[in-house]
Amino acid sequence: QVRLVESGGGLVQAGGSLRLSCAASGNIGSSADMSWYRQVPGKQRELVAVSLSRGSTHYADSVKGRFTISRDNTKNGVYLQMNNLKAEDTGVYYCNVAVYFAGRTDYWGQGTQVTVSS
Repeated sequence: QVRLVESGGGLVQAGGSLRLSCAASGNIGSSADMSWYRQVPGKQRELVAVSLSRGSTHYADSVKGRFTISRDNTKNGVYLQMNNLKAEDTGVYYCNVAVYFAGRTDYWGQGTQVTVSS
């Protein structure tokens, strides 16, 4: 069983920075894709950034140039560096790991709150 533990959320002023971390325990294999999503009340969870196992990364248009996703395969960790934060970045951020053993299985972290004050 894979378990994800997130950390790093908090309250920050607009223009500030935060770094989110997510550590996966259990066997995620060598081809897992790792992502960050966020959700605000009343809206669907949206993809913020993804790090594919092949090495490429992709970002939502709203965070391009401000957020950077990275991963450490030796630690089964994925990180999200968030710079120049805006009020609209406020939400609960979730770590997601897609594991590919006989098909795809998605695992989710518990979520961490990010609040950006304007």
